This record gives sequence, structure tokens and C-alpha cells, in this order.
Amino acid sequence: MRVVFLTHNFPRYTGDLSGAFLATLAAALMRRGIEVQVVAPSDAGKGGDDQIDGVPVRRVRYASARAETLAYRGTMQSALRGPRGLRALAGLWRALRRAAREEAASADLMHAHWWVPAGLALPDDRPSVLTVHGTDAALLRRSRLARALARPVFRRATVVTAVSRELAGWVQAGTGRFVEPAHVHPMPADTERFSWTTGGGGAVVVARLTPQKRVHLAIEAVAALAAAGHELPLTIIGDGPERASLERLVARLGIVPFVHFAGTVAPVDVPFHLAGADIMIFPAQGEGFGLAAAEALMAGIPVIACWDGGGVLDVVPETGAGRLVLPSGEAIGNAVLELLNDPDRMAVGRLVGESWRARLAPNHVAELCEGWYREALGG
Repeated sequence: MRVVFLTHNFPRYTGDLSGAFLATLAAALMRRGIEVQVVAPSDAGKGGDDQIDGVPVRRVRYASARAETLAYRGTMQSALRGPRGLRALAGLWRALRRAAREEAASADLMHAHWWVPAGLALPDDRPSVLTVHGTDAALLRRSRLARALARPVFRRATVVTAVSRELAGWVQAGTGRFVEPAHVHPMPADTERFSWTTGGGGAVVVARLTPQKRVHLAIEAVAALAAAGHELPLTIIGDGPERASLERLVARLGIVPFVHFAGTVAPVDVPFHLAGADIMIFPAQGEGFGLAAAEALMAGIPVIACWDGGGVLDVVPETGAGRLVLPSGEAIGNAVLELLNDPDRMAVGRLVGESWRARLAPNHVAELCEGWYREALGG
């Protein structure tokens, strides 16, 4: 079986973090005897054929070198707010579609990752799998134009998959396409990197510091605990536009000694920072999946999330190795105390972590993907 990955996000070199989970999936599929060819955009003029850890990649040019900045940088959505960005996206769509048609001649199936731009570039006459990952599904919630563009894409795809039930719901609401429960599964992770936490390090947040992540709730929880006589160290891993205001909040609440901003940490180093944590606080709203929460559980760390967290509700249990609470500092603080006073939390955390390690193991996800591919070919 020969499968073509269409995507705007795939590692540019060994060790690159952009779309690293797709490289993990492609390698696992190749171990199962499935031939994978990746079609992805050029980056700043660097196009042509390449191999990333044995996976062949075709980088397509879509604009001048100076203008090829839509992919790999996490800036695509902001670029689309202006006419120059829309022109670049149109060029990217044309380049992907042209390459997809060329590759389709020798492919059994196309697998598009993210409906825009890759899904838009799918050929009409080939069986296809379309996977939504989060940011693309979020567009369906807030943009009438996106919904209009997406509907024919989702109708045309033979099989549609999503990485969480939350995203599957967004797809159905925005396009009318129902995502079967058997087609809902997260992408793989390098599960072997995680060791069990030894505890003793307090709470941790792993998030980009944006309003949607609501890291201020974790800080307010630490302040509420401190006011009640409980000292909880909090390490915040990540950076972003909210950092300065969060640092001011820490100072205003008088909890500077308890809160450490670690800044940006490479994903490969996250397990090191999780190795001593007691609890992860995951206060984000409307998540597509919540990989950081799954990673915490794979290290045996109980997770506190909020009821409006979206896809993370697929990850965090209500009891045992987790708590689901209202989005307030006080509620999170109460859950922290409840977990810290639970003598079984570490043992239960490891049991849940073992389950997530198995579920996100690359070979397991590749087996599921192969099932989707055979379903698409049969359909």
C-alpha cells in the first residue's frame, strides 16, 4: 500500500519539532510495510526532495523565498487576516494540489492532515483520509467562510478522523459530517521518553501563555492555597504574549517565592521537567485534545482540568488520577488539596499512565491508521 501524506507541517530536518508527531506516525506505518510519501510546503525557498529519518518528503515551492513563511512557524492563522497572507495561502493550496495530483498517479490513498490547506488540495478521484488536529477544527467554530469552504472537503473525504471527541463535534456542527467513534483517536507520542515522577516538586503547568490557556487560574489557585497556609510551588513551562501580565499577577498576589517561570522548553525535554511534579494544572478552555495532560499522565502525574476544557475531557478522569472542576482559582486549589491528601494518587496515576502509554504508542496508532486506510480503499 502506498499512502501520500498531504500536510503543511512536517519536520524540516531530523529533530525539528514542527509536525514531529507526523514523522513518528509515518515511521511507524513504514515499519508495518506501508509506503509513505510526504508532500509538504517549502520553507523560505528550501524545496525539493528530501528524506527525514527514512521518510521521503517532497517540499513544494509556492511563493518567493521571502514569502514562504506560512508553514512551520505557527503563524498561518494570523497571516490569513490580510490580503498578502490570503494570496500566499492560495499559492500554497495550488502547489499542494498540483503535487497531490502528480503523486496520486502512483498512490493507493491520500491522507490529508488538517483540512486547510491540505484537505482543500485532495484530488477528487482518489480514496482519502482527512484528519483534523485542532486549529483547523477551531476555524469551523468561528468563521462562516471557513465552514463554506470546508463542507465540500468533508463531503469528498472517504474517511474523516479527529484526535478527540470535542473536535469531532466541531466538525459535525460546522460541516454536517459525522465522525464515527472508531475514527476518533489522538496522534502518536514518543511514549518511551517518559519515566514515572518521583514527586515532591509541587504543581506544573505546560502551556503556551495565551488567554485561551488561562494560566492565571493556576496562579490564583496557588494564591488561595497560600492564604490558607498551604505552600504549593508552581512551575510554569512555556512562553507567550501573556507572560508579562502573568508575572505582574504573581507579584500583585504576593506569591513570587512560590512561582517559577521556566520559559520555553523543547518538547523532548518536557519529561525531564515532569519527573518531580506532584500535580499538573491544566486550566485551558476549549482544547482540541490536550497533549500536555496526556504526557503528565504518562509520567504518573495526576491532572486537574476544567469542565469547559474541551478535548482534554477525553484525557483527564474525574476521580483517581485527575479532577474536573469549575474554572476558578478556588476550585482548582481545593482539588489540589484533595489530590495531595490522597495516598493512592501516585499508584492510580501510574495505572492511568500505562493506559495512555499504550494508547499513544506509535505502533498502536499506526495499526489504527492502517485500518482506516483499508476502510477507505474498501469504500
